[in-house]
Formats: sequence, structure tokens, C-alpha cells
Amino acid sequence: MTERELFDSYNKDVYRTCYYMLRNAQDAEDLCHDVFVTVFRQDWKSIEHTRAWIMRIAMNQCLNLLKRKQAQLKKQGQVQLLHEQNTALVKSVDTIVMEKVAGEEWEELLKQLPEKLMAVVTLRFIGELSLVEIAETLKIPVGTVKSRLHKALKIIRKKLEQNQNLWLKGENQFGTH
Repeated sequence: MTERELFDSYNKDVYRTCYYMLRNAQDAEDLCHDVFVTVFRQDWKSIEHTRAWIMRIAMNQCLNLLKRKQAQLKKQGQVQLLHEQNTALVKSVDTIVMEKVAGEEWEELLKQLPEKLMAVVTLRFIGELSLVEIAETLKIPVGTVKSRLHKALKIIRKKLEQNQNLWLKGENQFGTH
């Protein structure tokens, strides 16, 4: 496999993972580039589980960037929202609104998770990695991946139920339905 073939094979997965971890298109693109620079400087042809290894590099670089940004925000004493939206396809207004609401709700739920749980959820559902691949990527046992995923989903489920109860309460308050 050539460097170009390796890049073509994993570029989308790396970018998608970086985007969902960082929630910023420019940072994700920059980090995706950095990941492949790191990969190509290594002896990548001798790596047995190439995808897991590349995703591990991506996750580490995302976590490092998040830590740097968090430190900067603490120094500045500011809370900064790191969100960009890109809608390349022309869609109906209803579809755009529904996707935006669902995406914002999902991003908000992910933001509320601790980094370790967010990493597992991102790799599982955004990166579409298997539990074994996640374990290899994060260098943790499969059992730990399962427990973190279970805990994260439990937290997300609870938050969704709270949001639904608030929404239903608001509907009843205004006399609709």
C-alpha cells in the first residue's frame, strides 16, 4: 500500500473523528493533516492493525488539542463556543432545521460527557469502530470500552429523558396537544 492509498483509505475516518471530537471544521482539517504527517514519519508499513493505530494517533492529537484549548480558555477566563456548521447540500428548510436541532442536541450531549466517555462514544458511533478496535485505539481492555460505552449511553439516555420531560411540560403549559 502506498502513502496515497493509505491516506485515501483512512482520511475520511480520521477527519470525521477529529471533527466530532473538536466540533470545528478547520481544527479537524488541520489535525487530520497532522495525523497523516505523523503516520508517514513512522514505519507504518510494519503496523499490524493500521486503522486502529491511525485512529489512536488521531484521538491522542484531538485530546492534546482539547487540553491546550481548555488551558487557554482558563487563562483567558472566557467561555468560548467551538462550533461551526457546514451545509454543502441544498435541502428543504424543514430538513435543515431538524438536522440542526438533532445535531446540536447530540453535540450538547457529547460535550457534557467526560473526555474518556466522549472518546469511546465518538469512536463507536462516529468513527464506526468495533469494540475491539476502540480498545486497541485507546489501549484499554475491551471490558473497559464496554463499561465506558454503557455509562456514556446511560448518561445520554437520562439527559434525553430530562429534555423530553421539559419539552412535554412546556407543551402542556401552553395548552397545545
